[in-house]
Amino acid sequence: MIPSTPAVTPLKRHRNLAQGVVAHLTDSIRGGSLKPGDKLPTESEIMRLLGVSRTVVREAISHLQAASLVETRHGIGTFVIEPPAAAPMGLDPATVLTMRDVLALLELRISLETEAAGLAAARRSDEQLAQLRAALDSFEASARAGEPTVAPDLAFHLQLAQASGNRYFHDILSHLGTNIIPRARLNSAQIARDDPAQYLERVIGEHEAIYGAIARGDAEAARKAMRTHLSNSRKRLQRAQEANEASGA
Repeated sequence: MIPSTPAVTPLKRHRNLAQGVVAHLTDSIRGGSLKPGDKLPTESEIMRLLGVSRTVVREAISHLQAASLVETRHGIGTFVIEPPAAAPMGLDPATVLTMRDVLALLELRISLETEAAGLAAARRSDEQLAQLRAALDSFEASARAGEPTVAPDLAFHLQLAQASGNRYFHDILSHLGTNIIPRARLNSAQIARDDPAQYLERVIGEHEAIYGAIARGDAEAARKAMRTHLSNSRKRLQRAQEANEASGA
């Protein structure tokens, strides 16, 4: 549980309340007050202790999941997990700085996540499917409300990697963190030269196709849907890169 003294301390000033809750809980985890295996307080308890809304708490938990600090077990609660393993194969998220770097990372993701999606369709449990649905619902709700979508989008991809039954998919994606989502560094709507709402609706549709194939247990359709989703992201970024080079940016 969150220690009583810091829990009743007003949140430090952040750009939004969710970031304050994330910082508060992260401090408790990093400081050892919350250890791997410990269960977080319920949403209602966090709301009462920190004076925030349920929406804020859920956004904060989504960020913590994306950072691989906690995991939510359907119907049980949210628990602190062991920190991610050391950098796999020397991959360093800090080196993902330019549009060219993001493109290279997308090419890696196409190979990794296409197969992970196929395995998830064949191996996922009912509980993992429910967690995948919850992550997708959170992403869609954030997108349509005009709220940040990077954390719930990452949570969806990490849940899918977990459902593959091969921990190395999850380890690599977890280590790379929000760098795997182009929107974490680039304005995707501007890149696609689209209205932001229309762009996100297309991305939502791509995610729904992935989820639907996994729910049906159709491995080949899941691979195809994931490849389509990531290839579309790559094409949008390639167009943006070409425009930047043409303008001398």
